[in-house]
Amino acid sequence: MNLPVPSLRPDDGDELATLCKAAGDPLRLNVLRALTNDSFGVLELAQIFAIGQSGMSHHLKVLAQADLVATRREGNAIFYRRALPHTELLGGKLHAALLEEVDNLNLPHDVQSRIGQVHGQRAAASQDFFSRVAEKFRAQQDLIAGLPQYRESVLALLDKLSFSDEATALEVGPGDGGFLPELARRFKQVTALDNSPAMLELARQLCEREALGNVTLQLADALSSTTIKADCVVLNMVLHHFAAPADALKQMAKLLQPGGSLLVTDLCSHNQNWAREACGDLWLGFEQDDLARWATAAGLVPGESLYVGLRNGFQIQVRHFQRPAGDTHHR
Repeated sequence: MNLPVPSLRPDDGDELATLCKAAGDPLRLNVLRALTNDSFGVLELAQIFAIGQSGMSHHLKVLAQADLVATRREGNAIFYRRALPHTELLGGKLHAALLEEVDNLNLPHDVQSRIGQVHGQRAAASQDFFSRVAEKFRAQQDLIAGLPQYRESVLALLDKLSFSDEATALEVGPGDGGFLPELARRFKQVTALDNSPAMLELARQLCEREALGNVTLQLADALSSTTIKADCVVLNMVLHHFAAPADALKQMAKLLQPGGSLLVTDLCSHNQNWAREACGDLWLGFEQDDLARWATAAGLVPGESLYVGLRNGFQIQVRHFQRPAGDTHHR
């Protein structure tokens, strides 16, 4: 008599063991720390941790099998980011506690330095792009989403906010200056900040044509070399050009007066890799939850959002984040 063979189910303990094994290596813990607010390709991580690509690929595979990292494909490249814990599932509470502990780690100075180098390489690629395409900027932007496609949505959100007659605004990365007349009509003083001389010259020409007497243009890096503060900071289709968007939002929060508003217009996450070459994009849009999480980490409170669908398959998100009125110290 042949008795049925019972089907074997992996013990739930196997999943926990996989999670614990993945976390049982100092390098892998530091990789999770480096991915706190960023995503990197395997070559970038190999550079950051000064090990071979095959060795880094092995560590990432172990982390992925334990669902500690997630991937997103951009063209032929794969970028790694931290996977968010699901505390209602087996191992989820352990996963959450692990990330909480990891965030208290201090990365070695040489690792921090090499992260800075990777960000510098990304930023240099972006700046080089804008120095080459300034004359055809609007045509490049229109490949995805030109200002006319989202202007009214940004203004609808902006006009819902109540600013005083003395309020000031700052636009970071104003492009050819197309949005500056709208800000000039709504704020007593407007500053436009760009690190590209070629792009700033386009904005200057527009300000001259429109006779915008209350707009000041500054050649500066918004992430490091400005102490300007404003009641409203505007980022229109700029964040995806920053090497480290989460860090950029922290810096934008510092530029806000207490009670001030940050308006971010950018693409939702997409997989159109040609945008890297054609438009100088470092990031292929953003997940809505990521923007909210990064803004919250920067001390901002998420407000209203609008979403604009475009005919070519892209979607734009227009987001409002506010610095609490009682927040009088820098984070």
